[in-house]
Amino acid sequence: MKIEGNGNLSIHYHSPEERTEIGYLNCTAVKEVRNYHSSLPGYSKTPLISLTELAKNLGVKAIYVKDESHRFGLNAFKSLGVSFAIGKILQEELDLSSGNLSFDVFQDPAILGKVKNVTFVSVTAGNHGRGLAWFARKIGAKSVIFLPQNAVKARVDAIRREGAEVKVINLNYDAAVQAASDLAEKNGWILVQDTAWEGYEDIPTRITQGYSTMSSEALEQLDQLEEDYPTHVFLQAGVGSMAGSVVGHFVNQQSKLLPKFIIAEPENAACIYKSANVNDGKPHGVSGTHSTMMAGLACGEPNINTWEILRDYASAYISCSDSFSAKGMRRFSNPIQGDPAIVSGESGAVGLGLTESIMTDESLIDIKDNLKLNDQSVVLLFNTEGNTDPENYNKILERYNKEDI
Repeated sequence: MKIEGNGNLSIHYHSPEERTEIGYLNCTAVKEVRNYHSSLPGYSKTPLISLTELAKNLGVKAIYVKDESHRFGLNAFKSLGVSFAIGKILQEELDLSSGNLSFDVFQDPAILGKVKNVTFVSVTAGNHGRGLAWFARKIGAKSVIFLPQNAVKARVDAIRREGAEVKVINLNYDAAVQAASDLAEKNGWILVQDTAWEGYEDIPTRITQGYSTMSSEALEQLDQLEEDYPTHVFLQAGVGSMAGSVVGHFVNQQSKLLPKFIIAEPENAACIYKSANVNDGKPHGVSGTHSTMMAGLACGEPNINTWEILRDYASAYISCSDSFSAKGMRRFSNPIQGDPAIVSGESGAVGLGLTESIMTDESLIDIKDNLKLNDQSVVLLFNTEGNTDPENYNKILERYNKEDI
């Protein structure tokens, strides 16, 4: 179904499958990841924020936001995936103990001497590459980061400040990944990419596991607050690794009723939506430049591993225009009186923009009804980045008008 009104939106509905355990996101795996992240310098849980007044205003029971803009001082969540993946790569490459991994092992002078000869390479719109460069610097390794065409200077500079060699190339994200993969093979570097394809699946799986700390913390925080379990979870998707990690973790909570997962993507890079809409069970890519201000979601090929999770357990897939992200950014920054303000970037805000639009826009009332968003709904959102493009962030907020939100 496609709707054209205050912004283009297309939606595909799905009835989730009967649950089966997703092994690599089971309780043991998630616990290992949490323990590892807890050993990293500067680790602390990111806040879970209640937008109580907005929930009342929209007519839902509660809205919670897991604010990843505070993660390790990097303004985004991506460090969770690369830090765990690199830790496991080195555990295998250096033949370290097969037990639970701790960051402390990388303080051993003998290990440091080996790690300094390792080079990690990746492609990023900004956040993944910065997280990789940050962790490589922490352990004394080298990093080479590629950014696709139209990369934002602020994101490029942030990666360089972490000590990486940075290369901006005139290719879209997916073509850049192939170029980086070829160069890694040629130079003996290690490719650390959060999307999987046939023959390249182990490292993306580790990254997906790394992201589970985000949902694990959120559920623990809700339990500690004695708050209700979410009924609806809005998840933005690029290749689908983060979304698949969150959904997979929830699926493994067998004693709880599965929330409705709504997957959101920019309309020019909606590969998960397209894959669901084709409805043959297989992942399908989208071509083109993937033009969108949601740079972290500008990906044309789904992660073949997490696609299966999203295919089986999501309740809806949405392809939408940038206006929904802009709406979410403005609402986060200009909250209903009594709610805290949150700094949310283009790829972090689309879930809130969609939630508010679905609850208030008459043209979207069928979506509201189909998703059963009502006064008993508990909505969970993940703000996956802060203002990683300060110039565009400020432009969007400068255009703020109360009538817009």
